[in-house]
Amino acid sequence: MNNDRNTKENDGGSIGSTLREMRTFLLLWLTQSFSGLGSAMTSYALVIWSYTQKGSALMTALLMVSSYAPYVLLSIFAGALSDRWNKKATMLICDTLAAATTVAMLILLRTGRLQIWHLYLINGINGVMNTVQQPASEVAVTKVLPKKYYQRVGGLRYFSSSVNSIMTPIIATAILGLWGMEAVVAFDLSTFGIAFLTLALGIRIPEDREAAREQGKEKLWHSTKKGLSYLRQQKGILGLILFLASINLVASVYQAAFPAMMLSREGGSERALGLVNAVIGMATLAGSIFASFVKAPRSRVRVICNCLLFSMSSENFFLALGRTPLVWCIGGFLGWIAIPLMSANLDAIMRLHVPEHMQGRVYSVRNSLQFFTIPIGYFLGGFLVDRVFEPIMAAQGPGSALTRLFGSGKGSGAAFLFFVIAFAGIGVCLYFRRNRHIWELERQES
Repeated sequence: MNNDRNTKENDGGSIGSTLREMRTFLLLWLTQSFSGLGSAMTSYALVIWSYTQKGSALMTALLMVSSYAPYVLLSIFAGALSDRWNKKATMLICDTLAAATTVAMLILLRTGRLQIWHLYLINGINGVMNTVQQPASEVAVTKVLPKKYYQRVGGLRYFSSSVNSIMTPIIATAILGLWGMEAVVAFDLSTFGIAFLTLALGIRIPEDREAAREQGKEKLWHSTKKGLSYLRQQKGILGLILFLASINLVASVYQAAFPAMMLSREGGSERALGLVNAVIGMATLAGSIFASFVKAPRSRVRVICNCLLFSMSSENFFLALGRTPLVWCIGGFLGWIAIPLMSANLDAIMRLHVPEHMQGRVYSVRNSLQFFTIPIGYFLGGFLVDRVFEPIMAAQGPGSALTRLFGSGKGSGAAFLFFVIAFAGIGVCLYFRRNRHIWELERQES
């Protein structure tokens, strides 16, 4: 029974028929991914700008906190609204408002008035827009894509993410050096325009108007509670969400400490940061290509657990103990090569188990539960680097054990933190690997 399902899911027919069946999705994916590259370049440039302004890991990490905080707080209601609203219109409006904040940032920059707190406010507004847009986008993908391509689509979406990871530091650094921040923002707005016009004029997203009307009659809180009730009943899905929430906590501590170490540690620089980010992008690119074409595994849960365990038990140790960009690049490659395969199988489990008419509400509750640890992790990571681990390393003598392991000077505290979170990540993977409700998802699929 399971083998039949795997065969059916991966039987995409000829390349021509596959492209015809995926045409709408591919058009949406390509233009949105291109727009995502522009947005990522602006974010990358602003991280460098903010760190060079203040030299504080905590203040830079707060850029992500301000973006994720509204996303986490409001996501639980966003899905209920998304299920009622027209998906295409929701995506267009949210993207337009997000682009408007980028224009506001550009005006402040050109007039010499841009401050860190402006970026916090702008990121907060973008977080609200992403809160509403994301569940609408998830449901839109389900509506325009045949079920047999669910795993392939997970790989393709990671493919675009990995290409953006490779290209972002390369293009952003080049444009910054040649023409400055204004040119980066201009590229961002150009990619937005292409994606907006394509979605508005070239893509049709089917809408179930009757279901939307029925959901519109419900009170917002009652509709939201349906998403919560569904997850209480589906303990395997809830277990996976909590697993990823714990991983996100560790990963966001990593993300907060990463630029601080790359920009300030001996051997580090903007070039080293861009190089390691590019290698991470190459790793996710290779992994996403593999995930896009590999057959569905017999055990999706085992793949998810093993991929995350491999990632957590490799990269952080290389970053902590390495002293050169080469070693850090090796760590980045090992840490990210398996993540697309994990993500593709996680995405397939969600789409296969959650009914389409419930996906907006369930995904929004998932976002609140799975991502609420991210702003906590970013704040915690910045705080631990600035206030705990850097002072500890500054107090070490030249011949101490910690100095021999992690070096000395600014950035050595961030390296020490990477060593600690490596064990935290391994512990999370081993704990959730024993969750019987997660493993029961496989019997439900077969």
